[in-house]
Amino acid sequence: MPSEPDFWRLWLVGLVLFVVRWIETIAVAVFVYQRTGSAFVVAIVTTLRTVPMGLFGALLGGMADRLERRTGLILIVLVSLATSLTLAVLAHTDQLAVWHLAVASFINGIGWAADNPVRRMMIGEVVGAPRMSTAISIDVGSNNASRMAGPTIGGFLLATVGIFGALSVSVGLYLIAMIAALGIRYRNQPVQHASGLMMARIGEGLKLALSNRRLRATLTITMIFNIFGWPFTSMIPVVGQDNLHLGPEGIGLLASIEGVGAFCGAVMIALYARTVHHDRLYVGGVTLYLVSLTLFALAPTPLLAGAALLSTGLGGSAFSIMQATLIYLSAPVEMRGRMLGVLATCIGIGPLGFVHIGLLAEAIGAKSAIVMVGLEGLLVMFLTRPLWRALGERKGELD
Repeated sequence: MPSEPDFWRLWLVGLVLFVVRWIETIAVAVFVYQRTGSAFVVAIVTTLRTVPMGLFGALLGGMADRLERRTGLILIVLVSLATSLTLAVLAHTDQLAVWHLAVASFINGIGWAADNPVRRMMIGEVVGAPRMSTAISIDVGSNNASRMAGPTIGGFLLATVGIFGALSVSVGLYLIAMIAALGIRYRNQPVQHASGLMMARIGEGLKLALSNRRLRATLTITMIFNIFGWPFTSMIPVVGQDNLHLGPEGIGLLASIEGVGAFCGAVMIALYARTVHHDRLYVGGVTLYLVSLTLFALAPTPLLAGAALLSTGLGGSAFSIMQATLIYLSAPVEMRGRMLGVLATCIGIGPLGFVHIGLLAEAIGAKSAIVMVGLEGLLVMFLTRPLWRALGERKGELD
């Protein structure tokens, strides 16, 4: 268990960012669906949080070594705080529109894209490589705990005090994150490079990702998850309202069940997982997630739907913990920041999945769209099976 005070400050910043992300994801999705009645628009607004990962992930990874990361983290929190404050003011004056939420999702997505090469890179430097897996398990565990509370809080606030209440809570939480970020004592030594050299460093990161079998396998499975797995979460409010006949509170509670499973999974991994388990947890987590989301779509009652979401949480936690851990431990020390930036870029391919499931939902309904996407993901996992052998290679990984 990491004991460094800076780790816990970084953990608190991440916890706040995670909680706000889930509060706003549910509140915004329900708000947008009530305003537009379009599952496609809900998917698009949700996916705008991931677009910056695809656009800027590698660039942010290349810049990570040039920046004093504590300053970068403070800037991320400050921008997110200003964005939520602006939305809260618009909501209070009854001027909040769907396009405001879309723009804000994109802006906050830039901070999300910077999380791996900035905050999680700092976690690795603070605790050291031998404890990276445990530290990331704790960090992801807080993310998963936020998924238990965030959606429930978001749905409750939306039902009781409206979108203004949800956004006001976000502002208050960001203030807590700012205090924690300002208290971080760790400083890295920025490395100054000319812009041309920085682009060359980004190119080196991409080249390594293609040439290293373990990294290539890890990033490929990340892309599969973000195209065929994660986008289904944008349809939970749609299925909850149209098929399970739930209100905002019920939708928030339903979505939070995935967080319960994810939190339990993270705790078990933190306590029992060893290096030898990393590859099996990674591949098995994605497979379980795809099977479970398909079962969620087919569930006829909220209880069975919740059971399926509990299972997606277990699979998702294994995936989330192992993707950053495998990248960090498989890359050379001097390349870790860049590779975490490449990871953000691969996560950023997710918008393709959100558009895909959104269009399918408009054409055949949200439930059928989820089933089709889940089956597509399982097929692609099967076809990429030869890559899994590379994940069993232990070279360069620390016990």
